[in-house]
Amino acid sequence: MRGVKKSRNASKRISLVSLGCPKNLVDSEIILGMLAQAGYAITSQPEDSEIIIINTCSFIEAAVRESLQTILELAQIKEHGPCRFLVVCGCLPQRYKDKLTHLLSEVDLFVGPGGFSLLPELLRDLDEKKGISRLHISTPSFIPDIAIPRLPSTLHMAYVKIADGCSNVCSYCTIPQIRGSFRSRSIDSIIQEVTQLANMGVKEVNVVAHDTTAYGLDLPGSPGLKDLLRALSSINGIRWIRILYAHPKRITKSLIEAIRDNNKVINYLDIPIQHINPDILKAMNRPYNDYYIRNLIDRLRKAMPHIVLRTTLMVGFPHETDKVFQELVDFVKEIQFDHLGVFKYSKEGGTKAATFEGHIPEKVKELRYRTLMELQAQISLSKNRSLVGTTQEVIIEEGDNRVGAPLKGRTSHQAPDIDGIVYITKGSGAIGDIVDVTITEACAYDLIGEVKGKIF
Repeated sequence: MRGVKKSRNASKRISLVSLGCPKNLVDSEIILGMLAQAGYAITSQPEDSEIIIINTCSFIEAAVRESLQTILELAQIKEHGPCRFLVVCGCLPQRYKDKLTHLLSEVDLFVGPGGFSLLPELLRDLDEKKGISRLHISTPSFIPDIAIPRLPSTLHMAYVKIADGCSNVCSYCTIPQIRGSFRSRSIDSIIQEVTQLANMGVKEVNVVAHDTTAYGLDLPGSPGLKDLLRALSSINGIRWIRILYAHPKRITKSLIEAIRDNNKVINYLDIPIQHINPDILKAMNRPYNDYYIRNLIDRLRKAMPHIVLRTTLMVGFPHETDKVFQELVDFVKEIQFDHLGVFKYSKEGGTKAATFEGHIPEKVKELRYRTLMELQAQISLSKNRSLVGTTQEVIIEEGDNRVGAPLKGRTSHQAPDIDGIVYITKGSGAIGDIVDVTITEACAYDLIGEVKGKIF
């Protein structure tokens, strides 16, 4: 994926607000790359923009609400500022299609994920008042490629999307409807992109897809994630490689060995388990049971005693009784995950689970959510306290000693945006440096430490 330079002759200022997950952020960077190449001036200030784009999420009800609220807020800039065109793209228009054209008259253009490559042309036609359709939705088939420009939002860390879509049929999930079936990029395409990112100064690569462990199953010869990791590790300049969104059923012995034996692949695994009760898992159409999950975690910890495990759990799924929820609480106490995220089940139209009986009241969902999060805060605090006095590799992400701005960073066991940060109270370093930091204090999710020396 080629990098781009902002055009000196760019006459129209454009800004983009990216909502949702890291996979969406990659799409946003690609959109900006294409528009910069087309001659637009990219700005981070919507209030100074002639064109505002919102790349939306609609995975669950809360994401839909956030997307709609953001659209309405930015529509005010269009009404009172220099903005001429408001564009909504991504998952929200793909999911709701022409319903949005009636609901959001303020929006000039709706573009689904399948139409990202058309945006430069659509904006040109819009500017020339060619009377184009407001809605551009097609079957999602777009995936990133080395030939498509990308404008990275960070210079030291990057998400790399290795596939798009999903062919799992979880009963609660809208992703297959929105993003289409699972489709992998070629290894060559990914390697070329990461090589270019490394040449730009990227040191940390976070591998993402809706199901990273399904990578390659749809490609000739079925190269697997383990093969991709091996190829990525050969790229000079890349220091950390992290796997996110690993489906538990596809974490094989060979993949575990590939993570263990590769010194660039962080011993960190994000495994969305969702639940532990076998009846709930079956209703979710998750193809494993409680025994399988416990066995998997045991195998991972035996192979890599210091592996950092993150998971995602869902509370309030239909028929989750108090007794069933207690099983989940006991499981979290037993396993002691390093990081844990909790979602409240959302009844999404078009999913099989939406037709189930036994839906849980919102107040009960909220109570269960808080119960798990409070439990995990105690577990995380205990784990963080065990790090006090140790020295950890930390990548610096914010701050500047020269102007008195405190340094902030992350250890290798903290994924970007979701796992906490390290506040650095003493020592120096520049953004993108990987430094040795001695941990001096611990909070529930964050750490405090002092720089001991630069290592990369």
